[in-house]
Amino acid sequence: MSMALTNIDVRQLEGMRHIAGGSFKMGSEAFYSEERPLRRVKVEDFWIDTHPVTNRQFSEFVEATGYRTVAEIAPDPANYPGMAPADAVAGSLVFERTDALVPLHDHTRWWAFRHGADWRHPTGPDSGIDDLLDHPVVHVAFADAQAYAAWVGKVLPTEAEWEFAARGGLDGVEYAWGDELAPGGRVLANYWQGLFPFANQRADGGYRTTPVGHYPPNGYGLYDMIGNVWEWTRDCYTLSRKAGGKAAPSCCAVPDPRGGTLRASMDLAKPVRIGRKVLKGGSHLCAANYCQRYRPAARHPQTIDGATGHIGFRCVMQNKATR
Repeated sequence: MSMALTNIDVRQLEGMRHIAGGSFKMGSEAFYSEERPLRRVKVEDFWIDTHPVTNRQFSEFVEATGYRTVAEIAPDPANYPGMAPADAVAGSLVFERTDALVPLHDHTRWWAFRHGADWRHPTGPDSGIDDLLDHPVVHVAFADAQAYAAWVGKVLPTEAEWEFAARGGLDGVEYAWGDELAPGGRVLANYWQGLFPFANQRADGGYRTTPVGHYPPNGYGLYDMIGNVWEWTRDCYTLSRKAGGKAAPSCCAVPDPRGGTLRASMDLAKPVRIGRKVLKGGSHLCAANYCQRYRPAARHPQTIDGATGHIGFRCVMQNKATR
């Protein structure tokens, strides 16, 4: 292992992989505009969890600390102008499969706010996680992921670290395993198979999360970097073309460009302006006919208070102070 373990308890490295730093082609020119431009970026050595944090792991954190997630606490209407007091209840967004094809520009057709939905109750108050302990924890907002990371002495990855790790050593390809979504017909990640949001053809008949490690690891031995759940990064969302300022020549690698400020990440078109972070990796709801973001370069803005049934996270560790 080439990375010095200064001030790191070796026990913290259990369930993690060491990623030797280097440069890679970040982004994509083939899919969505926010992934452009394709540029060469450099990251330093780091360690990363081999799989997303599971319900079992998050349960240990909550039991030890008594932590309550954002979805378990009723929002303060004062922070959400226009919110009726009756709507200020604890809960989260839950995916509901439709009965037929619906217009794909209207996400309210398949997302519903459900009172009582949270990490312990992923589809609503009558659901549980007893049979999902090895599935990724979901319904975690950014603060929840940060709190867990701090408890285990880690941090959330930067967007560049996450994408570098997701590529598994394959530079310049569109998927984590090459340039075909399903090479030879093999399904290599938990994404929506069939027509979203009503017809799912997954072999087990399910259409939500799968246990971590159910699909093959990438070239770095990392599981579920693609599909299953979106994953938080600690970078604020900005358009790629603006991140890090002026693009460097193709011969040069830009050091981990990071995002902008939380204020600059806000969507000014929204009546309530809340900072946004970058999500990576896509989820079990990404499909060929909707949200083709089951790729390392894919990125999505998410408000820091957002908690849904398809967002999780994993952690990284470095041997120097993180920004």
